[in-house]
Amino acid sequence: MKFGILIIASVIASIVAVNAEPMGNDYGFANAWFNGKEATVYDAKLKIGEPAEIKVTVTSNISGHVFVKLTNPLVTEAYKVVDGPNIGETIDNYDVPSGWTKTYRWVIAPNGAWTNGNAPINVFAQFHRKEDNRYGSTYDKTIEFTIANPYILPERYEGAPTATAPTATASV
Repeated sequence: MKFGILIIASVIASIVAVNAEPMGNDYGFANAWFNGKEATVYDAKLKIGEPAEIKVTVTSNISGHVFVKLTNPLVTEAYKVVDGPNIGETIDNYDVPSGWTKTYRWVIAPNGAWTNGNAPINVFAQFHRKEDNRYGSTYDKTIEFTIANPYILPERYEGAPTATAPTATASV
């Protein structure tokens, strides 16, 4: 009997761990993960050049427009984007139906401009109800939260080298 309870508890714990708690409002919500961990991640450490995966899933509860971007609250740009839209670049989703969901992925890496400190990575999502026909803070609803707040170490990442373009060789 104790073994059965242990199995049930393990299954419930794994389901809870997989489902990130969304941030949102009545217009929509967003979930985010940093290297597979649910946001907000505070215990991460990254070396200069070490890649990290960001995943954001946005769901709209309204018919309208949804705008999404990663944001940097620092003055110094601490990351380079290895794959995905640039930090601060808005992804426009026009005329989405209620219930629309989309997942975005980025790979980022510390660029060395900021070390020996934390460099947060935020997500921003804005929802605009189509029938309002007006824009602005009164008519739009936003979500913004920190996905992760990694500590950037002052050492270089020695992981797998990045792929380079093949070079042509001639044989005689």
